[in-house]
Amino acid sequence: MKSVFATCALLSLLLSGCGKQGSAPPPLAPKAYGAQIVEQSGGKQATGVGARLMDPVVVQVNGADGNAMAGALVSFRGEGVSFVPSQALTDDSGQASTVAQVGTIPGSYMIVAETPKSGGGILSVNFREIALGYQEKVGKQISDKHCMMCHDPESTPERVSNFDNLATPSPHLFSDGSIMNAMSDADLIKIIADGGPVLGKSPQTPAYRGTLTPIEIKAVVAYIRAIAEPRVSGR
Repeated sequence: MKSVFATCALLSLLLSGCGKQGSAPPPLAPKAYGAQIVEQSGGKQATGVGARLMDPVVVQVNGADGNAMAGALVSFRGEGVSFVPSQALTDDSGQASTVAQVGTIPGSYMIVAETPKSGGGILSVNFREIALGYQEKVGKQISDKHCMMCHDPESTPERVSNFDNLATPSPHLFSDGSIMNAMSDADLIKIIADGGPVLGKSPQTPAYRGTLTPIEIKAVVAYIRAIAEPRVSGR
């Protein structure tokens, strides 16, 4: 009988220990308070539904004098978004970062980064991230291969931009909703398929009818609609 009680007690201790290991860490306490929180990097990323963003979301907290504030508490939240970590203290450069994972429904996700103010209240900055459905994800892959060298001014280790080397008029960013939202799906499809001159656009826009299938061309248009800002209701 004693051995049975001893075994039960041991199991109880083990289970208790496991429960403590799996519990959430205690909330952090701020060591300093800032007067401003700003986006450093990580906004406007597009990834597949349910996937992590490629780059971390990074913010910086500054003091009233404009200098970086170390030890400020930053919390990250967003409906349908998970974070690792969900809160952090800023480092010596005043920055805090998190890895975010978007939800399983295609569309826009808003991330809010907050830091408390001295004396009460909070400061916040918002990030818009995009979860791509299957068609939009295919469109992104095609765009990255065929379009972005001329429609994105930023060069990366994987891709050299031709944006600044092209004759005027400069190509439009696919994320520029002020231009893209004014164009119908039919016009975008025609430009991609038959080239810019068919609708009076840049002659440097090549025709992809012989390279892409109609389904692939429509996928590129779906991707443009997903990332263009400002967003259009119903798209």
